[in-house]
Amino acid sequence: MIELYEIEFARARIRDFTLPTPIVRSASLSEICNVPVYLKLEHHQTTGSFKLRGAFNAVLQLPEAERSRGVITVSTGNHGRALSFAANTCGVKATICMSALVPENKVSEIRRLGAEVRVIGKSQDEAQEDAEQLASNNGLCWLPPFDHPAIVAGQGTIGLEIVEAVPDVATVLVGLSGGGLASGVALAIKSRRPEARVIGLSMDRGAAMKASLDAGRPVQVEEFESLADSLGGGIGLDNKLTFAMCQKHLDDVILLSEAEIAAGIRHAYAQEREILEGAGAIGIAALLASKISNLRGPVVTILSGRNIDMNLHRRVVSGQTGNW
Repeated sequence: MIELYEIEFARARIRDFTLPTPIVRSASLSEICNVPVYLKLEHHQTTGSFKLRGAFNAVLQLPEAERSRGVITVSTGNHGRALSFAANTCGVKATICMSALVPENKVSEIRRLGAEVRVIGKSQDEAQEDAEQLASNNGLCWLPPFDHPAIVAGQGTIGLEIVEAVPDVATVLVGLSGGGLASGVALAIKSRRPEARVIGLSMDRGAAMKASLDAGRPVQVEEFESLADSLGGGIGLDNKLTFAMCQKHLDDVILLSEAEIAAGIRHAYAQEREILEGAGAIGIAALLASKISNLRGPVVTILSGRNIDMNLHRRVVSGQTGNW
């Protein structure tokens, strides 16, 4: 497991390349929940999600020999976009492998940033097999989306900013996929404020970390289309870092339905004037659905990303999509 000092070093390392995003009080959610609720506006990050922190922290630490060979990853979209941006900034070639489940708006943006894009298979696991084979055959530097010390430490800088902005924070809500964000944030929060609860949130179908934590070991799950597409994908059967960290530091994991996630997107737009993808709105969704037992405030929920297809966003917020 990584240590707090690695997160602190990461903050100094990425300071000139990322934004310390604002934390604002939500009047609407505070009234609904009857406790102070704050929103960590991480979707205001340059590439539209928190992933930029981990990507820069990893790329900036690469030795020159590895930079010259180029980097490769697998992504559900936001990590690929962030790594493409960070690599481009540092003069490094990037290759991003994705499955057919990744929305086209995320794929096209990664191409625009100059990365080589490969769309392989119908799941993140299939795309990862292709990426790992390419890395091995071509000598590329493998930078996974979550199970990597530099990635986790970079995402953990969000936790430091939360505790500094809301010193008495009692509950932190964080999206949970492979665990890079959740484990890093939870380590930072628990190191600075041990009494705070950190709760991971995911969709109620294909939530790999939840299934793995329930099983006591990493397991594979079937992947489905979801409004929270950024939370899809497996955690890797040979997971080396994030599974153990989530086991140790998360207080609970809660799953939400597609309808509940859609309600979170709508609330963010109508009441908070924020455009969020499903994964970014999942904390709002959990609060609206009263999914957090014994809720104690102040609450901070991380709005992790905004990279939703805008046609889909319009359908969701206008209620035109029957499935949601």
